Amino acid sequence: MAILITDPTDERLRDFAGLTDVKLRRVLEPEGGLYLAESEKVIRRALAAGHRPRALLMGERWLTDLADVVEQAEADGVPVYTGTAEVIEGITGYNLHRGALASMHRPELPSLAEVLDGARRVLVIEDVVDHTNVGAIFRSAAALGTDAVLVTRRCADPLYRRAIRVSMGTVFQVPWTRVEPWPAGIEDLRAAGFTVAALALADDAVGLDELAADAPERLALVLGTEGDGLARRTLGRVDVTVTIPMAGGVDSLNVAAAGAVAAWELRVR
Repeated sequence: MAILITDPTDERLRDFAGLTDVKLRRVLEPEGGLYLAESEKVIRRALAAGHRPRALLMGERWLTDLADVVEQAEADGVPVYTGTAEVIEGITGYNLHRGALASMHRPELPSLAEVLDGARRVLVIEDVVDHTNVGAIFRSAAALGTDAVLVTRRCADPLYRRAIRVSMGTVFQVPWTRVEPWPAGIEDLRAAGFTVAALALADDAVGLDELAADAPERLALVLGTEGDGLARRTLGRVDVTVTIPMAGGVDSLNVAAAGAVAAWELRVR
């Protein structure tokens, strides 16, 4: 039976407390070995990927909509908490209009070799610190046939709540891991048989359509942070620099949009 919560300061709800404080969440989630899944669809995708819940928090309606999840959680000894919208907002710091939260045990990241095994198209996200962009890149990767995603050490956490939400839970579907050190990791990609391309503006860049017309068997495409773009040391190591031809006086796209265009054009046909 779900545990009714009437006190927003209840210590049992520490996993869910103060979600609007980004700095605290960044500390708690990795250090606490947890991440947060929000909404029925995201929770179900996390569970389908084999991830284990620590606790569930939801409004009363969601006890019915997620009845099978609640039943399994209780059978596994995972606490399920419920309360009024006002109490839940007092816990999380915002209106939980998606109805349900799950704190999940963070899975151990696979090795680079495991993620690259059998992959033909890989996106590498270099130092993109905006969680929304990271989540959107994962969603595009899942939708457009990218086999794996690699993130650098300074990249935003793909398992941060906002990144998961924007990705619609596809961060649980696409194999991913951190690649470090970077950009030395480019040599590891090359050793695994990948041609490494950088999506950037450069005088010697080839057009995306030109690369797609004669695409290598295994290709890793590096996407850089907005503003500064890819680091010079990265551009100095890659095999080729590629650009998306622009019109209308526009020089570039948002990194998530650019990644989606490139993933579509370079997909394995």
